[in-house]
Amino acid sequence: MVDMKKQSTIAIWEGCNATVAEAIEQFRDRWSAYSTASKRYPIARLVEELIDPAVAAYAKEIPARYQGHIPGAGTGVAFSAIMKLVGFPAMIRLQRQLLRAFVLTHDQQSKKDRCFTATLETLIELVMACKRKKPSSEDVGGLNNQRLKGFCRFCGSQAELASFATGKGQRDPDEHLRLSNLYCTTHRPKTHDGSWNPAYRQAKRAVAQFDVELARLSRQCAIRAEPKAKSGDELVDAYIFRYMLSRTLHLADEAELRNLARLMVDVKLTDRRKQILVLQKFGFNQSEIARRLEIERQAVSKALRSIPDCFRLSKA
Repeated sequence: MVDMKKQSTIAIWEGCNATVAEAIEQFRDRWSAYSTASKRYPIARLVEELIDPAVAAYAKEIPARYQGHIPGAGTGVAFSAIMKLVGFPAMIRLQRQLLRAFVLTHDQQSKKDRCFTATLETLIELVMACKRKKPSSEDVGGLNNQRLKGFCRFCGSQAELASFATGKGQRDPDEHLRLSNLYCTTHRPKTHDGSWNPAYRQAKRAVAQFDVELARLSRQCAIRAEPKAKSGDELVDAYIFRYMLSRTLHLADEAELRNLARLMVDVKLTDRRKQILVLQKFGFNQSEIARRLEIERQAVSKALRSIPDCFRLSKA
């Protein structure tokens, strides 16, 4: 079934697309100096140089409905970029799931289908070979085999591609596979019927504030003993400091921090409302808060009514 004409650890399946097969032959002729542990010769760079152009060229030859079964094809994201994003083991799982989905939905055993299957199997062999060259004690070059992140741009959930690669994301096998490497299912730009997703649009409009809140929370988690949010406002810093004292989050809890920042933005916990909450914590009544912030008392009352209980500071 495989071409073993050259004794190599990268097998090329019989019937593989000629462009991809040639690229892999060049790859295995040059890869001896490359590894995932090498800073000078990272193997991902060789994949980017030789394999990405071949996969992109092949993707242009096949029907559009097949492209969703090749990681990154048709999305503008290169094969090597997906590999870097999810890591070798997850990339192998992802490829096998996409191949299985193709067999279930499109494969009619035509010559073109057999070529497509052989090409996918060969790409799986490639990633498996790259994985074998990675020392088990190393975690280098951005290909982190131990910790798969792939966060959604707008929250702490995994992006669709990372979720699917780890086996957490479930998709209908009849559905045209277009997995985002930037957004989770909740925040994907378009819904499965092709319409714009309101959650994406809302998050997109507030992405700058999301980044601000995440940076403040992360700085405060790094040094918990004193206010370190660096918001530029003493009251805002005091609020974040006191709020985080009541939580057990640490800097390593990236998903939780991202979700907390998302919630702050979604419920419109503005800096003004943070100021009001911390002054209330300090014992000021609504009239005193209004005078201190130079706003109407009714504005203070309205703000306090609209703030969820989870963001109020304990009076203890």
